[in-house]
Amino acid sequence: MAIIGADASESLKSGCAAIASNDRGQGSMRTIDVNGARVAYAAAGSGETVLLLHSSASTSAQWRSLTEVLQARRRVLAPDLYGYGQTDRRPGAGSSGLADEIALADAVLAQSAEPIHLVGHSYGGAVALRFAAERPECLASLTLIEPVAFHLLCGAPEGTAEHGLFREVAALAADVTESATEGDGRRGMARFIDYWNGAGAWMRMRPVTQVALARQAPRVALDFRAAMTDPTRLRALRGIAVPTLILCGTASPRPTRRIAALVAQILPRARLKTIEGAGHMLPLTHPEAVNAAITEHLSRITAARQRTAA
Repeated sequence: MAIIGADASESLKSGCAAIASNDRGQGSMRTIDVNGARVAYAAAGSGETVLLLHSSASTSAQWRSLTEVLQARRRVLAPDLYGYGQTDRRPGAGSSGLADEIALADAVLAQSAEPIHLVGHSYGGAVALRFAAERPECLASLTLIEPVAFHLLCGAPEGTAEHGLFREVAALAADVTESATEGDGRRGMARFIDYWNGAGAWMRMRPVTQVALARQAPRVALDFRAAMTDPTRLRALRGIAVPTLILCGTASPRPTRRIAALVAQILPRARLKTIEGAGHMLPLTHPEAVNAAITEHLSRITAARQRTAA
């Protein structure tokens, strides 16, 4: 498991505090109606569109530093996904899935005619991956930061590494789901936070942040279900031919490192870049390295498109 150092731990706590308090700090928040639900999103800058999709138990606030870097030359959109931040829960009695988040993203994009740059982290990365599989023609580029596309591990033969990693995630998901069902969100979210950030990460958080995260246990349980049961399989990813950057921390849990490697192997134009010493929450703990990698990726693609058009 990843163990967060002192500086990284402070960055994580600051990011979580911003999430808990709904402090955006990255451009104005706008709202739209999507099938009767209020959907909030941050908007900043102008130029080519970059859509940022956040992780579970988070909000668009996690993209504050990246937005500050990109907004000088690009239009940056960062929605709160269903049930997070200022966005309502998905309407209807059914559980939310990746397809619902894609519909939310479509509404925020407002049928953008130009190809977009899509960036997703963790659960947002799983949403971004399915979006790319369904409509690669809508993308100028793709950036995946440890996508929790656990469904890509599902069905692996017993005894394989992938089978063991899926069982590891399934045990965590079961704990969070059981905790949410019993109304004891703190217990499940404590395990969740420590799994992704290292033992003791939960106890280092402020009580107000723990309370805010505990309330999100039911939503996180739905995220696990969506990420584990989505029908998309590895072979469906071969059609994603856009330039793709995949970021992964060297100290992240094994399931997401394996998923990153699998996706990098099958996407025809993918580059896998590892951030030394980073864990799963690298956009918060290692923002300089992550932002620099994404900026370089987008600049390279924009330059290539300009040369082609000349």
